[in-house]
Amino acid sequence: MDYLFMIPISYLIGSIPFGVLIGWVIKRVDIREHGSGNIGMTNVMRLAGVPAGIVVLALDMGKSVLAVMLGMWLWNSAGVTTICALLVLTGHIWPVFIGFKGGRGTASGWAALFVLSPISGVVATVVALPLLFMTKYVSVGSIVGATVGGLTITGLAFSGHAETHYAWFGLIGTSLILLRHRENMKRLIKGEERKLGNRET
Repeated sequence: MDYLFMIPISYLIGSIPFGVLIGWVIKRVDIREHGSGNIGMTNVMRLAGVPAGIVVLALDMGKSVLAVMLGMWLWNSAGVTTICALLVLTGHIWPVFIGFKGGRGTASGWAALFVLSPISGVVATVVALPLLFMTKYVSVGSIVGATVGGLTITGLAFSGHAETHYAWFGLIGTSLILLRHRENMKRLIKGEERKLGNRET
């Protein structure tokens, strides 16, 4: 049962609010008080510029890769690895360090998906990136990418081409990301969603 220590560790790794930290280091402001109030790449990019947003994206993805790989390396168990993936995502969405109000989970979920099933990660990316560039809506790419990636890994798991436990990440992880994008969906329907490149002033 010593693997149970990965439960709090994965959650705490996911809870590291890199967007808040980078926003403070570069602009000396709380990113949560500007733009959309989100701590992810897009809001940081609008406030602090593209390089800062890319750094946040890399760090948010990196923490997810770290947690999932730890579970994979230390226990070689699909069940433990799936739990690590879900908990690092949960930590990013509801981080203990900043009052349980975190990001939408796209970067962390995307990275975990690549580690669990590279094919699913590639499929999600190939579908999401063109949509992002065509529409200029990060949320559209995130919503569609998460859905397609989740369905792909779930399908692979059920068909025996990926670990069966990974289906739980596809189902639960995707649901969490879509839940966090519900306000974006409302704004998209109303035509009020902000496009990529709109800089916060």
